[in-house]
Amino acid sequence: MSDQTEKDLIIDVSKSETAIALLENKILTGLFKEKNNIQFAVGDIYLAKVKKIMPGLNAAFINVGYEKDAFLHYLDLGPQINSMANYLQIALSEQQLPPFHTFNPVGDINKNGKITDVLSQGQLMLVQIAKEPISSKGPRLSSELSIPGRNLVLIPFSNKISISQKITSDEEKLRLKKLIKSIKPNNYGVIVRTAAKNKRVATLDDEIRGLVERWETSLQNIKNLAAPQLFMGELNRSAAIVRDIYNSSFNNIFVNDSIIYSQIKAYVESIDPEKSKIVKLVTSKSPIFEQFGVDKQIHSSFGKTVTFKSGAYLIIEHTEALHVIDVNSGNRSKKDQNQEINALEVNMSAAEEVARQLKLRDMGGIIVIDFIDMTQGSNRNALYEKMKFLMESDQAKHTILPLSKFGLMEITRQRVRPETDIDVVEKCPSCHGSGEIQSSILLIDEIENNLKYILRENPSLNSFILKVHPYIESHLTKNIFSIRYQWARKYKVKLKVKAVASFAMLEYRFTDQNEKDVLT
Repeated sequence: MSDQTEKDLIIDVSKSETAIALLENKILTGLFKEKNNIQFAVGDIYLAKVKKIMPGLNAAFINVGYEKDAFLHYLDLGPQINSMANYLQIALSEQQLPPFHTFNPVGDINKNGKITDVLSQGQLMLVQIAKEPISSKGPRLSSELSIPGRNLVLIPFSNKISISQKITSDEEKLRLKKLIKSIKPNNYGVIVRTAAKNKRVATLDDEIRGLVERWETSLQNIKNLAAPQLFMGELNRSAAIVRDIYNSSFNNIFVNDSIIYSQIKAYVESIDPEKSKIVKLVTSKSPIFEQFGVDKQIHSSFGKTVTFKSGAYLIIEHTEALHVIDVNSGNRSKKDQNQEINALEVNMSAAEEVARQLKLRDMGGIIVIDFIDMTQGSNRNALYEKMKFLMESDQAKHTILPLSKFGLMEITRQRVRPETDIDVVEKCPSCHGSGEIQSSILLIDEIENNLKYILRENPSLNSFILKVHPYIESHLTKNIFSIRYQWARKYKVKLKVKAVASFAMLEYRFTDQNEKDVLT
């Protein structure tokens, strides 16, 4: 992706959840939502107990405290599972924990071994969430633990050093490998992330020390845990996303919560002090997503039908097994071009929107795209190459297959979290799905009756905001002696009428000056 792309991160923190929107050139390209205080997030490490061994599956079900047991396959144990088990036994039994770097590991397990040779029912172990609970399935686990940082990933019980494949310079790979080898402690492996490219030794050394300290502090406290219990949590979602996607090309990070603002500002200052000013606290009472046009883009980007260019649109269907995307040209046509050229233009534009939708909704598993038929092989290949290029910036692992003879393109994309799904089809607040609404002539009387009720129940309140549809706002405030003015004078209250474009015609809300509902 070009470094000239303008990138903004908008973080909306509410009482129940945190929503994070990534805008590139003011276009929504990423949306992340997470309930506050969520458990079993990817990256969380648990002290867990083996519930049941399944020799036929060469796997085990593990009790991590979730309502359904988590799944751990033999291939996800990690080669040093026996070393981890030995050290865990020491950590749980001995008063004085020996330094981690002095521990003598045992040999790797057999890659083609059996789960019964390694685990036993009731055994305590450390496991990490690899995939969050999805649908009716419990979490998917790994016992090859990893502790991610901005530039590096620390792997306890290993000594291997790996370099990101996205660092293509052999000279830089060699420099980083020698550098990490000289600063990492014993019994720790390291994965060097793409962000470490051209970083100085002091920066990487500080990060390794911080990750090691976090791991060893958790080990010191493990005696206080009773399985199943969280051993080490991933960073909060906001900080984790900033860590994973932040680079010096970011223009702004807007946050509406002072605590999250302080955390992110401190993080950016620690890795890129000159850019700390891009983190900005938004204190306006109006919704932050509404201020930056995110709400409008969410409503136009989610749902079954997504329009993308000149009347062309996508139909996105979801089943238990896969996702299906159908490309339609709509009423788009150019008389001076033939069908093949029109199909190619629509398909190329559709590829851009499909790539955006996959990342925006975090769609995973199997995705089948039904493009408009094209007869020329060169055009089909051009579309395939365009899709590969568009998906290069996608951080999720994926595989793209060329178009089949039926014009279908298949994509597999890594799924580690539930798909972001926002219901943009709303039940009518006026008829509540019945198809009938009250007479509009009665609305003004109803609003006034509710105003009297609020004042009777809350005599100390004397200032209100009435939120209504713009047409109703106009009706209530027109003329000098408007209805709003008459109510304010009659009931001796301060009453402000505010238009909300997203409200239905007969929808209204009373709030106090702090935007808190006073009529429920």
